[in-house]
Amino acid sequence: MVLLLGACPEYGCLIYEFMNRGNLEEHLFRKEGVPPLSWQLRFKIAAEIGIALLFLHQTKPEPIVHRDLKPANILLDRNFVSKISDVGLARLVPPKIADTVTQFRMTSTAGTFCYIDPEYQQTGMLGVKSDVYSLGIMFLQIITAKPAMGITHIVEQAIENGNFEDALDPDIHDWPVEEALCFAKLALKCSELRRRDRPDLGKVVLPELKRLRALAEESIHHTLISVPTSAQRSSHRQVTLNLESHDRVSSPPGLFDSHPTEYHFDS
Repeated sequence: MVLLLGACPEYGCLIYEFMNRGNLEEHLFRKEGVPPLSWQLRFKIAAEIGIALLFLHQTKPEPIVHRDLKPANILLDRNFVSKISDVGLARLVPPKIADTVTQFRMTSTAGTFCYIDPEYQQTGMLGVKSDVYSLGIMFLQIITAKPAMGITHIVEQAIENGNFEDALDPDIHDWPVEEALCFAKLALKCSELRRRDRPDLGKVVLPELKRLRALAEESIHHTLISVPTSAQRSSHRQVTLNLESHDRVSSPPGLFDSHPTEYHFDS
């Protein structure tokens, strides 16, 4: 989670740690000329998002449902470590309800169109699998770099027609197609219309995300040691730092950095 550093009640201001790589949406859609993320970074980021989301869902005594997961709300620091932001729509599930059921009724829906759980939108019934739907849509965007509107249909058709590779982000030329296909099928399961058909985040989704992250780590390691130049060794140290940072939900400013702490203000 993005680290909240403080608040100023007089001006209605919240102070968060500065995430100087912007958000995931900017990188997927190449806004302002930012370079595309490698497939290794995309798998790593997906695992980080899953870990952070499970942390929210397992919060005690009240599980937290984010309700507005989307690429614009995934921020990246200078090492491309991803963190979930914008919990303004997050909902605490009442303890008495959380202990007995997996969903409860809201009087009104909230979130961003195309990412909102269809069942939540239709019935007002909110649960942790409402976030799983949003996660599935976002995962499809991570590998295709396509808008959320109609993305499940596009990917399903590509798989059925045997041209799934054409649906992948064309800016990446070394996709591990079989692993990307596994990732896509997992994302499609997460974005099933019926909540009961979506997989469990901790038991099903996260183990697969960790497997794909390990594949990304192995790929980077193999590439770097094959031609061990001094520049590559320096890059290897940097990438290792990136990949090993996934378990850090948040940390005090300056603890892992040699640079001065930077802040941004959100009013």
